[in-house]
Amino acid sequence: MAGLEIERKFLVKEKDESYRQLAYGSRRIKQGYICCQNRKTVRVRISDDKGYITIKGPSSSNGLARYEFEKEITLDEAQQLMQLCEPGIIDKTRYLVKCGSHVFEVDEFYGDNEGLVMAEVELESEDEIFEKPHFIGKEVTGDRRFYNSYLRQMPFCIWRNTISEDL
Repeated sequence: MAGLEIERKFLVKEKDESYRQLAYGSRRIKQGYICCQNRKTVRVRISDDKGYITIKGPSSSNGLARYEFEKEITLDEAQQLMQLCEPGIIDKTRYLVKCGSHVFEVDEFYGDNEGLVMAEVELESEDEIFEKPHFIGKEVTGDRRFYNSYLRQMPFCIWRNTISEDL
């Protein structure tokens, strides 16, 4: 299916900031959600000086795959659309870390989600084998608490103590 996004999501081990030194690039991202209903989302993102609008369908039962449509828009359009977003803007820095033949996107969150650091890797198939960097901790693929659309309405600062300390 064209537009199918397959990814796995992990927490980064606490106090391990080595991803910053390993990164070959980074960018600041602010994103908001125009609509989040029935596990479908319409997202607006400003990534450094570029704008994007993204529509995501519901995740598969195991959380690995979902339909994604993304289109670059002008920065001005993105700034205007951000005004239409529901409360709760996601603010993060994304670091790009190559490991084996894959790139891990490591998101370090700010604001009410401060202290949360997650890594995602996009795959060609659900059973694709990949090498994990040493900073990878617990897998949270399919755990809706770690979806950005959830974090905007129920930020990490509210429930961070409910996850295990052995991240």
